[in-house]
Amino acid sequence: MTERFASAAELMSRVLGMPGYSFAKIGHPVSSATDAGLEAMARLAIKQGKAMLVKA
Repeated sequence: MTERFASAAELMSRVLGMPGYSFAKIGHPVSSATDAGLEAMARLAIKQGKAMLVKA
């Protein structure tokens, strides 16, 4: 989810009965990002996803 819409995603997770649902947050906007910017966002999302899946 992009940072701009994270609050909407958090609200939807509560409405759907999953408060505190974790998801990766990346910069906004995506549509005008360069290839390098998209790659950086993807790497960040992967890093966040790994942290959610592998909790120590």
